Amino acid sequence: GKCPDPPRTEFADVTAETYQVETRLYYECDSGYTRRSGQYSGIRCQKRQQVASWDYRIFECIDEKTLLSTAPTMELDLTQKSQRTTQSPAPQKRQNLSEFKQKDVCGPPDAIIPHASLSQKAQYYVGQVLHFKCQSGYDKLPPTSGNRTCKEENGKIIWTPLDMRCTNDS
Repeated sequence: GKCPDPPRTEFADVTAETYQVETRLYYECDSGYTRRSGQYSGIRCQKRQQVASWDYRIFECIDEKTLLSTAPTMELDLTQKSQRTTQSPAPQKRQNLSEFKQKDVCGPPDAIIPHASLSQKAQYYVGQVLHFKCQSGYDKLPPTSGNRTCKEENGKIIWTPLDMRCTNDS
């Protein structure tokens, strides 16, 4: 199932080591740059021939001052190595079967787009783990990092609580 947006955590950076199949992330152009007309900003974790990998499209951010730029369109290397996590041939205990059900995941996206960053607004699925770390200067009170996991509990899809607060209070 799809997860709701994770609760906002002030002064924290969010990362993920893996993304469930079907997760979509979006590039946003940095300030002063805009998306080249007609290009799609999204990427998607897809499973093809039993291998999960990111589906990239041509995407370019151009300087707003030179909208009629003659710069060539940057093409991504679509022959990306598989980001699939290695899976044991068979779980040793029957109760571990659910652990292996969602092992086909994509790693962090590896396409670098000049003048763009991945949007924090993403579509996540049950099983997604997000890592939070206080930004520099906002890490005065431990713990300064933590995780949230999207899970289904009593028929509702929720994010687990985050036991951290980022502040620059002295």
